[in-house]
Amino acid sequence: MLIETREVTTSRQLRAFIGFPLSLYKGSPYYVPSLYMDEQYALRKDKNFAFEHCEAKYWLAYRDGKVVGRVAAILNHKHIEKWGQPYLRFGWLDFVDDPAVVEALMGEVEGWARQLGLAAVHGPLGFTDMDREGMLVEGFEEPGTLATNYNFPYYPAHLERLGYTKDVDWVEYQISLPAEPNEKVERACELVMRRLKLRLLKIKNKRELLKIAMDIFHLLDEEYGHLYGTVPLSERQMQAYIDMYFGFAIPAFIPVVVDEHDRMVAFGISMPSFTRALQKGRGSLLPFGFWHLWRAMKKNYQADLYLVAIRSEYQGKGVNALLMSQLMVAMRKFGIRKVESNPELESNDAVRSQWKNFDARQHKRRRCFIKTLEAAPPV
Repeated sequence: MLIETREVTTSRQLRAFIGFPLSLYKGSPYYVPSLYMDEQYALRKDKNFAFEHCEAKYWLAYRDGKVVGRVAAILNHKHIEKWGQPYLRFGWLDFVDDPAVVEALMGEVEGWARQLGLAAVHGPLGFTDMDREGMLVEGFEEPGTLATNYNFPYYPAHLERLGYTKDVDWVEYQISLPAEPNEKVERACELVMRRLKLRLLKIKNKRELLKIAMDIFHLLDEEYGHLYGTVPLSERQMQAYIDMYFGFAIPAFIPVVVDEHDRMVAFGISMPSFTRALQKGRGSLLPFGFWHLWRAMKKNYQADLYLVAIRSEYQGKGVNALLMSQLMVAMRKFGIRKVESNPELESNDAVRSQWKNFDARQHKRRRCFIKTLEAAPPV
C-alpha cells in the first residue's frame, strides 16, 4: 500500500509524533515511554535551547490515513564544528514492521542531508548526549529505563537492509547489589581519601544539591567531551536540565567528592528506577503519573545509574570505587537489590572493568548506525 510522509508543522502533528510509540508498543512489558513533557521540551524550538545551534525536521508516515511511523532529523552545527564530521543525525525513529515505511522515512532524512551537502547520516542520536540514543540490537526481552530507547527486533534488520552499518555500540549491565558491605573495599576507600586529600561532600537536602548542580554539569561537560557524539552544553541548557530533573533527585543517591580546596573532583548520579512508574502512567504525569513516580521514589527494589564523572587527574586512582561504595550504602538503606548501569561505550574499558568485581550481567547492547551518502559534495 502507498506510504505517505508528511513533515510535522503543527501542534497537532507534533502530539501525534510524540504519541505514536504508545500505540505501537501497546501491551509490551519492555517498552518504557518518555515523559510527555520531556519530549515536548526536546522537540519544540521555543523550548529546547539546543536550537540555538541546531536545526531539525520531523516526519510522520501514513498508510490509509493512519500514522505508521515517525523520524526526526537533526543538523547539529556544534557536532560538525567539534568533530569535523558533516553528518546529519536521525532520532525518534519508530515504525511498524513494513520495509516501505522505514524506507520512506529514512528517504526523507537522507534527502535533506543531500540537500545540505552532508557526507553521512548517523543515529539514533538526539540533540545532546542527554537525549536517548542508540538502537537496541541485543536484549529485546529486557525492560528499558527512563534514559533509554526500546525497539522491536525488526528495527536494526530494516536499517541494515537500507545500507546502514555499525558506527559504535553501547552496552548495559544489570548489577546485583551485595547484601553486606565489603570491609576490604571500605578500608581501601578510606585510604584513597586520605592519600588524595579528598572528602565526601555532605548534602543534606535538595536546596544544598541545587547550589552545586551547575558545578556538576561543568565537570560532566569537561570529562565527557571526548566521548562519541558529545557536544558542549550551554549554560542555558545546563540550567534547563537542572530544572527538569533535579526535582526528582535524592541527595543520598548523588555522592560528590571534593578536594582539600573544595573543588569538585567527582560525582555520581543515580535514582530509584522509574521503569514501572512510567509504564503505568504511559509517560504522562496526569492523572496518576505523579503518584506512580512518587511511589517509585519511596519504595523500589531497583535503581538506575545515570551519570558518573571523575576529573581526569584523579581517574584510575580509586575514586570510582569510592563513589560506588557510597552509592551502595544509600541503596542498601533504600532496599535496592538490582542496579541498571544504563549505556556505556563498549570501547570504554575503564568504565566496563569496574563491573568485574560485582555480580553483573551484560544484558543489552544498542548501536549507532551510519550510512555514507554517495557523491556528497564537500562542505
